[in-house]
Amino acid sequence: MTQRTRLALATGLVAALALGGAGCSDTGSKGKGASTQGAANPAAANNGKILGGTPVKGGTLTVLSNQDFSHLDPARNWTMPTMDFGIRLLYRTLVTFKAEPGKAGSELVPDLATDLGTPSNGGRTWTFTLKEGVKYEDGTPIRAQDIKYNVERSFAPDLTGGPDYAAQYLAGTEGYKGPLQGKHLDSVKTPDDRTIVFELKRPVAEFSATATLPTFAPVPQSQEKGTQYDARPFSSGPYKIESYDRDKKLVLVRNEHWDAKTDPVRKAYPDKFVVVMGLKGGQIDDRIIASAGADASAVQYMDMRPESAPKVLPKPDVKQRFLAESQGCTEMLHLNNSRAPFNDPKVRQALQYAVDKESLVTAGGGPALTEIATAYLPPALSGGKQADTLKIPPAGDPAKAKELLKAAGKENLKVSLSVSTGDKGKAEAIQQGLARAGVQVTVDTVDPGAYYDVIGDLSTTPDMTLTGWCPDYPSGSTWIPFVFDGRTIKDKGNQGNYSQFRDDETMKKIDEINAMSDAKAANQAWIDLDAALMAKSPSIPLLLERKPLLIGTNIAGAFGHPVWTGTIDYATVGLKDPAKSQG
Repeated sequence: MTQRTRLALATGLVAALALGGAGCSDTGSKGKGASTQGAANPAAANNGKILGGTPVKGGTLTVLSNQDFSHLDPARNWTMPTMDFGIRLLYRTLVTFKAEPGKAGSELVPDLATDLGTPSNGGRTWTFTLKEGVKYEDGTPIRAQDIKYNVERSFAPDLTGGPDYAAQYLAGTEGYKGPLQGKHLDSVKTPDDRTIVFELKRPVAEFSATATLPTFAPVPQSQEKGTQYDARPFSSGPYKIESYDRDKKLVLVRNEHWDAKTDPVRKAYPDKFVVVMGLKGGQIDDRIIASAGADASAVQYMDMRPESAPKVLPKPDVKQRFLAESQGCTEMLHLNNSRAPFNDPKVRQALQYAVDKESLVTAGGGPALTEIATAYLPPALSGGKQADTLKIPPAGDPAKAKELLKAAGKENLKVSLSVSTGDKGKAEAIQQGLARAGVQVTVDTVDPGAYYDVIGDLSTTPDMTLTGWCPDYPSGSTWIPFVFDGRTIKDKGNQGNYSQFRDDETMKKIDEINAMSDAKAANQAWIDLDAALMAKSPSIPLLLERKPLLIGTNIAGAFGHPVWTGTIDYATVGLKDPAKSQG
């Protein structure tokens, strides 16, 4: 195919993600774990809608959160919904997604760049030109060299946690350790202040979509603060940081040098954003349901607690302020393949049968918000429906699990599981399900803000971890290589491959698919590889989830963005009446 055709197909796959709610409805799940989707699903009533009407400019919008951000440094920002928050409010990228619900929100549009980039050299070279008049918070111009510098920062060993696409795609990066010692990449060229050229090791048809990631936001070298940059990113977006008290409060005010004429995506309605952190999840739900005082002008950052669903779904006045878009992600139980007992594939296969996914659906808020996953790739990457190659009953098969464990000589196992504090209910469901097969699980809960740092350090990784993985844009190349390619594993800042799965056959197949020029054939090859991986069972796919979020009575312009896993799009959210806001 030509580059134009392949890019069109990649963009079509992005559109599939926007329809993930429909795709997720048909996974082959049966029994209590099956979802009730569409009009029959009370959680889906507001899907694709903008709640509260058009905002009025001004006022203070409050964000209530149970946690601090993992990383606001654009070189380190790779978790949902932090990417949405950072990209829409604090910094701009070369390319971004439209700020619209549903299918339209999956459309790529230029951001700092004048267009979606120009491929050459058979798709191995991509050139972007920056718009004129784009500036930082101090009024200085944004330069192509600043984007190059942030791409280079993403290689620094101390700046862990960020997207790995630069390392995956750029030529000549082997052994590169970032720019802090004065070394720079020859494969990123800036012939002038407004032109940046990326030389890739292989053709990448969807590189325009890759350029939406925070790695491709600008950071001027003069502002470099190493790991401390997390606390004060230098703004290229509509807001700048006024104050940031870690784990307590973040206050954003307008960046007066941001020019809306250069930025048709971000509307920047509120005068101020105040993020209040460290609250309990149920407390946040109750406050926004009541919408008293400043809480009327509030949105929640992380998911509504499952136990709050009865306070919301049966009540029309509250349900009209409730969003629950499909996340388009797969939540998994990662088994640490690097050591016993999970270096034995029979033991891993046994746990596939031991898990009770029906109880996990209940722990996740019930079938209105959660459904069973039967494969790794989410429906948007597998033709709208997940495969079910193992045919395991929704409640599991403890007898089969015991049989496999006995064959492996690993009966009466004792293993550890680490989860984020908010996932304690799911951890207990996993614990009880595995106990039926004689597997004793010790659960450790970790503060949400530190969770990915803990499980991403190989010296502290437990036997099992609970995380999800979401495509950065709908291509299998954004999913399987990051979750199951052994070459991506890092001693610190490990991400994606939390199972520490190293398999030569899988890595060879990943390389073969990445080299394919036919995007349709590559998409099918990722689906086939997914089935092969299920047989090897490095991790256990558990759930497909919606993103349940409540908004206050004074909030307008709110919708769940299809690309950022149903998170409220901060580019367009605002207030009905700014005079009623506080702060």
